[in-house]
Amino acid sequence: MKKTLLSLSMAIATASTTSMIHAADASKYLAQAEDNVIEWRRHLHQNPELGNREFETAKYITAHLKSLGIEVETGIAHTGVVGLLKGGKPGPTVALRADMDALPVTEQVDVPFASKAKTQYNGEEVGVMHACGHDTHVAMLMGAAQVLSAMRDDLAGNVLFIFQPAEEGAPDGEEGGAELMLKEGLFKKYKPEVAFGQHVSSSLPSGVIGYRSGPLMASSDEFRINVKGRQTHGSRPWGGVDPITAAAQIVMGTQTIVSRQIDITKEPAVVSFGKIDGGVRNNIIPDSVFLNGTIRNFDIDNRQEIFKRLKVTAEKLAESTGAVAEVEILEGYPVTSNNPQLTEMAVPVLEEAAGENKVIVVPKVTGAEDFSFFANEIPGFYYFLGVTPKGTDPATAASNHSPRFYVDESALSVGTKALTQLTLDYMASKATN
Repeated sequence: MKKTLLSLSMAIATASTTSMIHAADASKYLAQAEDNVIEWRRHLHQNPELGNREFETAKYITAHLKSLGIEVETGIAHTGVVGLLKGGKPGPTVALRADMDALPVTEQVDVPFASKAKTQYNGEEVGVMHACGHDTHVAMLMGAAQVLSAMRDDLAGNVLFIFQPAEEGAPDGEEGGAELMLKEGLFKKYKPEVAFGQHVSSSLPSGVIGYRSGPLMASSDEFRINVKGRQTHGSRPWGGVDPITAAAQIVMGTQTIVSRQIDITKEPAVVSFGKIDGGVRNNIIPDSVFLNGTIRNFDIDNRQEIFKRLKVTAEKLAESTGAVAEVEILEGYPVTSNNPQLTEMAVPVLEEAAGENKVIVVPKVTGAEDFSFFANEIPGFYYFLGVTPKGTDPATAASNHSPRFYVDESALSVGTKALTQLTLDYMASKATN
């Protein structure tokens, strides 16, 4: 059950004096960590690992946390690393999360620390790259750990540093990511009160922070439809059952689910087909056609309604042609939604970290994030940090997941400061209650 922050709004204003003291104390430690964060990021970038295989990354993080005197637990959800920093004063436990995994992408960025790594993925050799910026997430959280550990005697609470594997998804046949960490009892053991997370983005100028209250990122679910007919010669379609025409009707018919059957005044949604596979020859009508696609949505009730209507629509359309449709829906990541009260607390902190006019409300994002699992358990706040350098238009910059994805490292100091100050300000707000 998701907790509420009923007292948080009242505490925000009265926490300002304590927060200013914390900010002054943190500034010198942040300056000391700045070069380290870039060094760590470059090491991680040059040595990427895919989801559930972040073995060396985990060792690197573990060594750093132990050097700071932070209690460390490893092997969570395969390769996850968790550090618990105990403050010198009583208070809440604040969770800070960074994802560790890279992508099966061959890097095309001309930097001295470019990845040359290769590995096996789906039976073939592929390049490996931190094409989504998870290397920066890890480095910034390592930086926040360095700063906060230097202030441990004054911390009014504890900090749970979560280095999470497999955000991009676990390998086929495996569990992973935030969902598995929770399944293994992460929050039951450490009992964090709130969770903060950040993600670098090519869609924003370097150092600019984007956020929104409520739904920020979509749920992401996969569907598979196997349309079964009866094979016959293409010259005699009446001699069998054509699964290709049935599949075509399903592709078109399911588009009316969002446009005609779902209340889109609540939240937007998308049903998209990404794969159609059927047939081997121009004059043979096959036995079956396979359809594969994704559902994106921002409302939990709409999500379940789309599941139901997709199944009924596909089955009935197939039946009308004499075919049979077998529908499988694989639930993925839930909606990533920011707690409104936590957002209210966070925005002034982000403005202080990023600078004047550098914190903006961004549109909803139809991409998905498994930070959503954490934010479904406790109040969460997730935001974007721009990394597109000055002189490059974010609208045309290589996007996250591109082999040409480029990070302006000057933004990393902003992200490190934001994580640090969000922790300090939340602790200060609770201390005044």
